[in-house]
Amino acid sequence: MARIVRIFKMVEDNYLYTLRFLDDRLAYAFRHQPGQFLMLSVPGAGEMPISISSSPSRPEVLEICVRRVGRVTNALYRLHTNDVVGVRGPYGNGYPIQEMTGHDLLLAAGGLGMAPLRSLLWYALDHRDRFDNITLMYGAKRPDDMLFREELVSLVDRTDVNCLLTVDADPAGTWKNYIGLLPTLFGHAKIEPARTYAAVCGPPVVFKFILQKLLALGFPKNRILMSLERRMKCGVGKCGHCSIGYKYTCLHGPIFTYWDAINLPEMI
Repeated sequence: MARIVRIFKMVEDNYLYTLRFLDDRLAYAFRHQPGQFLMLSVPGAGEMPISISSSPSRPEVLEICVRRVGRVTNALYRLHTNDVVGVRGPYGNGYPIQEMTGHDLLLAAGGLGMAPLRSLLWYALDHRDRFDNITLMYGAKRPDDMLFREELVSLVDRTDVNCLLTVDADPAGTWKNYIGLLPTLFGHAKIEPARTYAAVCGPPVVFKFILQKLLALGFPKNRILMSLERRMKCGVGKCGHCSIGYKYTCLHGPIFTYWDAINLPEMI
């Protein structure tokens, strides 16, 4: 069981929940890999899978970004600070951190895709000496739709990361970063495909155009890492809800390489 210690509204129907286990020993000992997910249960409503948005380099609390879309999330949104929820996990494979160490990183996210990539972003920044160049490309429809906006804008002026933020449109005329579709950010990034791991997450249209761009640049297919979600129910490969061909998202994912997508075209 975990206590809700903070609820922060980021954008409409997208809240950031900070959780801490009731058992202090578990709070200190719990560890996860960037990219993994947990199963969150709301008493009386049910259980749902959700990506972990916080980095394992910042232990003792867990952060999850939850969009209100159904029964369990509606019940969660009715809870308040100090209320208690159930947590089990972590599940899934996460990003291959050991393989990525010593290489450049490219993180490309669209819309809600920033939620699972945030764990990898802060892990890399908190262990900056383990990675070479780090580039973040994130796009949203409007500034008001951008998750973690203040946090990411604060990275733009840092010299240890190339943070590129774009919006499709800026109705208010106050946005100070790029305006345009996410793939246009490649024109503002210096990327060496042979030494870079690319982590991609977002809606299907983001995968379509970003993958095309990465392949055109000559990225090795095993270095294109995609964070995918399916309707996971059990988290341990028993129920079959998240099966993709012969793979289970909860066991073999949610991080897949482009090679996996070639062999299982229904994956995206």
